[in-house]
Amino acid sequence: MRDVFLSAVSVVAGFSLVIASFVSAASDEFFKGKVIRIVVGFSAGGGFDTYSRAMGRHMGKYIPGNPAMVVENMTGAGSLIAANHVYRVAKPDGLTIGHFNGNQILNQLVGAPGIEFDARKMGWVGAPGYNHDLCLLNQKTGITSAEQWLALKTPLKLGGSAPGTPTDDGPKVLKEAIGLPMRLISGYKGTADIRVAVESGEVDGICGFSWASVRTTWRKAIEAGQVVIMLQNAARAHPDLPKVPLSISFAKTAESRQLIAAGVLQPSTMTYGYSLPPGMPKERIQILRRAFSETVKDPEFLSEAAKANLEVAPASGEEIEQLIQNMFKTDPLVVAKLKEILK
Repeated sequence: MRDVFLSAVSVVAGFSLVIASFVSAASDEFFKGKVIRIVVGFSAGGGFDTYSRAMGRHMGKYIPGNPAMVVENMTGAGSLIAANHVYRVAKPDGLTIGHFNGNQILNQLVGAPGIEFDARKMGWVGAPGYNHDLCLLNQKTGITSAEQWLALKTPLKLGGSAPGTPTDDGPKVLKEAIGLPMRLISGYKGTADIRVAVESGEVDGICGFSWASVRTTWRKAIEAGQVVIMLQNAARAHPDLPKVPLSISFAKTAESRQLIAAGVLQPSTMTYGYSLPPGMPKERIQILRRAFSETVKDPEFLSEAAKANLEVAPASGEEIEQLIQNMFKTDPLVVAKLKEILK
């Protein structure tokens, strides 16, 4: 009987290997000679673009058939155009990967207009880093501390991209939660354009710009003291910024803390997620997830990321999926208040 059982196990194992080999061969055949587009929802030069170009230079070698990978910048509406495109237009074949702002998922939660996707139905590859958001001001404002800013009677002008981005949603939530004196000037194509506006004095600052992007694209201005970091919109201080206060520490009520947690901190963990159109074959999702996982450990990728000051703190596709499921379990009263703030 034991011999019969072992024989049966061997047959099953052998059959599984045949199936795995068949799937691998089919994947090799499919991706070979193809081009995978990474559709980035923001302009060139920003954090999303920088991450994606680095990923695109290395991830293809971990995908069967070694396809080429290119970045396509599809700007507009704070990356909502790109998100809707990936969900509604792109074919679910593995040749289009979306890189839109995870705050758009918050917009879906509160029922914002223009949302034509359902993040719960999309595939998720992973995220190379999380969004440790900051509020920064031009030194010419003369503001040197968060306390001084909060005491102002005249609001400062902050640059933003569009609803559904940290640069719009973050300051709106902080204005309600901690009384941040600010007036939002929205409509910039991305953080690269807002940086220029801050440096020229067109606006006073930006709130919702991640440290991962700041250290990559604005480090010289920070080191020269031309731009000053005022607040960290995160659950805990970044090791690089131990003396910069947390925005949530200025919240005086439980409701204020809940608003910051649900409207700022929670979306930050999925901001840089790579998405796939709904209806993707599961085996191709797994292929891309494995390729992503190998890429964020690749010595050449890590070396390039270090040179570009990109912070690599990856989350898996499975983790992103779970975060999205958790977001849609937010207390309805908090969701209603966020809807009012972000309308």
